[in-house]
Amino acid sequence: MADRIPLALVGIGKIARDQHIPSIAGGNDFVVAAGVSRHGKVEGAENFTDFDAFLAARPDIKVVSLCTPPEVRFDMAKAAIAAGRHVLMEKPPATTLGEAEALSKIAAKAGVTLFATWHSRFALGVEPAKQWLSDKIIQSISIVWKEDVRRWHPGQAWIWEPGGFGVFDPGINALSILTEIVPGHILVQKSTLEFPENKKQPIAASIAMRTVEGAPITAEFDWRQEGPQTWDITVQTNEGELRLSKGGSELYIGGKEQASGPDREYAGIYERFAKLIRSRQSDTDYQPLRIVADSFLCGERKVVAHFED
Repeated sequence: MADRIPLALVGIGKIARDQHIPSIAGGNDFVVAAGVSRHGKVEGAENFTDFDAFLAARPDIKVVSLCTPPEVRFDMAKAAIAAGRHVLMEKPPATTLGEAEALSKIAAKAGVTLFATWHSRFALGVEPAKQWLSDKIIQSISIVWKEDVRRWHPGQAWIWEPGGFGVFDPGINALSILTEIVPGHILVQKSTLEFPENKKQPIAASIAMRTVEGAPITAEFDWRQEGPQTWDITVQTNEGELRLSKGGSELYIGGKEQASGPDREYAGIYERFAKLIRSRQSDTDYQPLRIVADSFLCGERKVVAHFED
């Protein structure tokens, strides 16, 4: 424990409790030395309710992990960088592409590490899928990403507000895998976004995209899925079919399983963060966020029935 890097965890909500805290505890690189949250606390750490108060009181903690909703993340990240802290940002990294790109420039000027995380890229099947596709001709890609918002985001009203992303909060996970395994830019052509009459963010989205080379890509996102959840990406190539299932944790090529195993996505994030800090580098790929922004720009809006979550 003495060799671990002290870290402050900011925003002690469901994702922090379910993923960040156990992943940090199970790794060898960090220890949670402070928690910052209006309501939650981290057992065994010094806890603060105000972020600025934490920055002033604990200059010895040089690493900050932001697990807050995205709409407050820019100001927190900017303040942390100004105080000389290395910053990890949960996905999505910011509410807008402009905020995200500004943070990259601010961090570079300050000489600190900024890590915009995409946890699904660390799923077990993603890297071998990327390697297999590297010398193939992609013919088409289909994404089906459907889950039950009531199960995964209970009581989280912020996801329906401006800056909350709606169904793109999970959908951006699929886009993060897509942009990792497919080289070059992904271009949005058109989209249809379904907004419940009582919500400010979409509950479902259908997106038509293509690779730069012209291969068609379709994505179906829906937050109304009951029963088994669906997180699949299927790629047709000149040498057969590749399929990533269960959010990237299972890889099939030609229908045969190639990789599967336990979830280590957040463990992978923190291992990557430690390497970035030690090498004084940053990792800020915002292409998934750009695709979300482009989907709104190219989107047809449909109003659907009242939804109670």
